[in-house]
Amino acid sequence: MNQGKVLHIDLSSQTSETMERYDLFEKYIGGVGVASKLLLDNTPPNTNYEDAPIIFATGPLNMFYPCCAKTVALFKSPLTDNLGESYAGGKLSMAMRLAGHDVIMITGKLEKPHYLLIQDDSVEFRNAHALWGLSTRATGRILKEKSPGEGKRSILRIGVAGENQVRYAMVVVDTIRHFGRLGLGCVMGAKKLKGLVITGTRNYKVPSVKSYRTEYMKIHELVMRTGRMDKYDILGTSVNILTLNEMQALPTRNFSSFTFEGAEGISGEQFADNVLVGKSACVPCPIGCIHIAQLRVQFDSKHRDYGTIYVPYDYELIYAFGSNLGIGGTEDVLQMIERADVRGLDAISSGVVLGWTTEAYNKGLVTTEELDGLIPRWGDTSVYLKMLDNITTHPNEFYRIAGLGIHALEKRYGGSEFAVHFEGNEATGYHTGPANIVGHMVGIRHSHLDNAGYSIDQKTLSKPLTNVEVGKLLAEEDTWRTVLNSLIICLFARPVFTPDVVLSALKILGEERTVEELNRIGEEVFHLKVQFKSQEGFSLDTLSPPARLLERLSPHGRVEKSTVEEIISSWRNSHDL
Repeated sequence: MNQGKVLHIDLSSQTSETMERYDLFEKYIGGVGVASKLLLDNTPPNTNYEDAPIIFATGPLNMFYPCCAKTVALFKSPLTDNLGESYAGGKLSMAMRLAGHDVIMITGKLEKPHYLLIQDDSVEFRNAHALWGLSTRATGRILKEKSPGEGKRSILRIGVAGENQVRYAMVVVDTIRHFGRLGLGCVMGAKKLKGLVITGTRNYKVPSVKSYRTEYMKIHELVMRTGRMDKYDILGTSVNILTLNEMQALPTRNFSSFTFEGAEGISGEQFADNVLVGKSACVPCPIGCIHIAQLRVQFDSKHRDYGTIYVPYDYELIYAFGSNLGIGGTEDVLQMIERADVRGLDAISSGVVLGWTTEAYNKGLVTTEELDGLIPRWGDTSVYLKMLDNITTHPNEFYRIAGLGIHALEKRYGGSEFAVHFEGNEATGYHTGPANIVGHMVGIRHSHLDNAGYSIDQKTLSKPLTNVEVGKLLAEEDTWRTVLNSLIICLFARPVFTPDVVLSALKILGEERTVEELNRIGEEVFHLKVQFKSQEGFSLDTLSPPARLLERLSPHGRVEKSTVEEIISSWRNSHDL
């Protein structure tokens, strides 16, 4: 489909230009491949995060096939001071392609708050002074009223957390999707960029309508009729709550235990039976993986005014604000998710920070005075809600540091033995065994999404593998997921988009590739990202697993440090690092 249009927006000069970089798409496919090269080429070593570019990129399958709906954002993370990589669905990739932009690269900084209105080739800088200080919800409502293109429009915006430089601030995309993790909202806030509105009117032609229709229906059938994606459509990832709890792998009360007595009350089944009111899908995806709950809230206690708010939820949010904080009710978890959402906070990092703070208070490392008069107790939602507000606005020194992340907290107050993070990125909701620990340690984003170590752990419970074999599997998954993320195929759909399906889908759009070529590109892109990380100070030689995950039993028993080291060595050799 001849991808290669890069829209470069310079915030400092308030100018834009379109560059033709077909060479990048030919060499790196698209998505995270192209974005990684652009980030590396435009970010000198040790550049401050606010001076580094933000790069949004699509892939060749975006908009054309089911489940090909994500957009990747690459930036320098203010949380880890290294590579920031995040993905969001919604309508963004469609809007970018309809506007004619395969990549949007944003450089420089604004002196005063603005938002960008991108309509086809036009880029308009609009004053956002009146939006600065507003929640993500209020900002979204106003931008909708002021912007054309409904139906083909995508709206991105940050909340007060991003404006106030909370290092794990996120970006809301089309109300129910997010660029979470690693602090893109903080980067936009530092650049004084409140939001983006993108809409377009372009059309695309495929080489053969008949062949395309046949290929589309084949993939649609694989998605809808084979059961490969039923998990995501029926209960969504929240089905993991009871599964992991039964395995004794569900992080509870700041990873101090891995079974939660209140798991039934926050299970996917409980959400579905009591608060689920709808499901939504990204464009163009037939799977309703976005589960939306109804939350009844009181707006005015004096007049007893109530309203309904619709809150998207998934496993990671439920773990972070549920079992991890000892909260066992759906309504309480939804209140926490909703508060983080309107403030513009990443839920996972927020939940882990609150969990660490509760334990630090219980151990006497922080005082009530430092917590601005609040006393955190496991399961006390009302206090945790106030703490989220304080992290957003940081009324004192403790909350300012809490807004820098758990690594900053442990450096200032101690408590490293129960600070569960990987190179500064707060842990996701798994303690399945050694593959998960190593997968987070060596993963490009230090995330379970990089190589699915948790899945390897679950499989090896019934079919044990050597440490060398586990390392090789992690490396193979790294490479193939890099391919999928360059194509920008939702990782939920990886059971559908096997290599043969990927090659066939590309061919119908006029792009001939081979499996060997895809794997070679995947490995090359992986090394590009490692190169960026290395120039920013990351080193495999200094990695150390969180102490708490080594001291607590996993389904595989106690994980020994020697096991971790052997798996890393095998992984490293497999990637030729």
